[in-house]
Amino acid sequence: MDYDKFPSMNTEIVLAAEGPGAAQAFAEARGFIGECEARFTRFSTTSELMQLNRSAGEWFAASADLYDVVRQAFELTRATQGLFDPAIYDDMLALGYDRSFPDLPPRGGAPQPARSVRRSLLDVALDPETRGIRLPPGVRIDLGGVAKGWIAEQAARRMLGLVDACAVNAGGDLFLQGRPADGGPWRVGLEDPRGEGGLLTVLALDEGAVATSSRTRRTWLQGEVERHHLVDPRTGLPSSTDWLSVTAVAAHGAAAEAYAKALHLAGPEGASQLAETCAGLVFLVVDEAGQLWGPPQAREVVVDGMATV
Repeated sequence: MDYDKFPSMNTEIVLAAEGPGAAQAFAEARGFIGECEARFTRFSTTSELMQLNRSAGEWFAASADLYDVVRQAFELTRATQGLFDPAIYDDMLALGYDRSFPDLPPRGGAPQPARSVRRSLLDVALDPETRGIRLPPGVRIDLGGVAKGWIAEQAARRMLGLVDACAVNAGGDLFLQGRPADGGPWRVGLEDPRGEGGLLTVLALDEGAVATSSRTRRTWLQGEVERHHLVDPRTGLPSSTDWLSVTAVAAHGAAAEAYAKALHLAGPEGASQLAETCAGLVFLVVDEAGQLWGPPQAREVVVDGMATV
């Protein structure tokens, strides 16, 4: 297996490939990911996403890529009953996450008052004939993680035309294509979200997507209040779940990312029922004690004896 690593989308991208065309596949994936980063970032006023946000209330003629991401995000918002909803751009600003994470100051300003009105992507209008998108007035979106999941999948699909097997890891959003040369499944390590180093378990996976949503990965201080990037669309505030992380395994990158967040917010009371709305979805949870658990079907993908499922 050949590897290529480079920074993009405020994280480290890791590409893996087997086959004689690995070098060309890496070049194709690098170029595609760079183009997508420029298109989907909320931290550049010239990105296509920010052009869309500035057009709220009017029809916007989107590129094929942006339209597809917004369309999938809309469908996932509806499927998760709004537990995943990217219409949280202004909530992220109010929480102090107003610039690329490495550039955030160690301590921001005073916490802002809770919002009075909920915004939702469910109010968007889509025209597949013209690739038109009309955001409701006052609604701005942050595609963030769902775009990363989509990008990982699309990059891997482009690579597979040049190699026998490949994987793209975009900061925890992982998409796998083909089978390793030994004929076995892909082995994917699940990191300990408590920051203690090492792995909690190893997953054995076929083709598809993996995404992890964690409230320990990106944190900052707003005044004296610790914030994290897992924002609950219902409140506009960081989630208060006891779970440290949720890992979702699904057929597609955007779905894995959206359901990892939605299951995290659903918590012990609603996660299992929510998971039933996505065919073939498997999820694993890490609680504050570092205990790993999940539904019975999770046993099919866990291979390391450290896990209790």
